[in-house]
Order: sequence, then structure tokens, then C-alpha cells
Amino acid sequence: MLDAFAKVVAQADARGEFLSNTQIEALEKIVVEGNKRLDTVNKINSNASSIVTNSARALFAEQPQLIQPGGNAYTSRRMAACLRDMEIVLRYVSYAMIAGDSSVLDDRCLNGLRETYQALGTPGASVAVAIQKMKETSIALVNDASGVSPGDCSSLISELSIYFDRAATAVV
Repeated sequence: MLDAFAKVVAQADARGEFLSNTQIEALEKIVVEGNKRLDTVNKINSNASSIVTNSARALFAEQPQLIQPGGNAYTSRRMAACLRDMEIVLRYVSYAMIAGDSSVLDDRCLNGLRETYQALGTPGASVAVAIQKMKETSIALVNDASGVSPGDCSSLISELSIYFDRAATAVV
């Protein structure tokens, strides 16, 4: 996993070039947003259990067939696996957010996930809905200004949305 700084340096080094002004400005923006980025990840991490639980409840309210006999989340073992997978996706989204880069999310969580779900008969569309529900809940938490460094967080919210959207797209 490379953070945004290591990734930019590795790319420049591979080309044998100095960092460009554009690259330096992008890294400067990450530094300026550093406290807000940490606050964002802290809010997600501190509320991970409720994000997962509430998102699962909302999913099962919309798609009750998942928890009925024969459904993919029927039985406590399958329900636990569903909640575990949701938590794993949320954790890797938080890793991507702190790193400012999606490679850890892609490499360690999403690559091969669709194929795994297909092999298990897990409905990818339902997983994508659960991820979107986690996105909505996470963004609502991050948009709550209490306990967050002052300033505009719109670019961080946009970045967070991209990570969740990437995860949702990967499972369908």
C-alpha cells in the first residue's frame, strides 16, 4: 500500500523526473486537509458498528427475502458473514481515505470479490445496496460538524463517496 506521497514519489522516480508543481500542489492540499481527513476517518471508525448494523437493517427492510428461509442472510451464520463482509469493506474504505489512495481498497478487498460472491451465490446487487447504505450513513456522520476541524470538507466527502462507489461497483 502506498500513501499519496509515496505513490507520487514512486511515479516520479520511475520516470526519472522531479516532482511537478501540479504534483506538489496536490500533496500540499493533502497536508492542508490532514486534520479533516483524520477527523473523517475517526468518525467512521468510532461509529463502524452502528454504520454496519443500521445499513444492514435498512437493507433487510428493503429486501426482506434476504433474511427469510432460503435467503442469503438467513441463519445466524450467514447473517454474521454478511455483517463481517460489510465491516471489511468499511474498514478498507477507511484505509483508502486515510491514505488518500484507493489501491489498498482495490488490492486487498475488491479484487476478486465479485467472483467470490458469484461462486457463493451471493447477490452482488444486494451487497452493492448495503455498501451504498454505508456510504449514506458515513457521509451523514462526516457532514456533522461536531468534533471536526473547521473548514470545507466537500472534497473529502467527494473522495469518500468515490471509495464507496468503487466498492459498490466492484461487487455487481
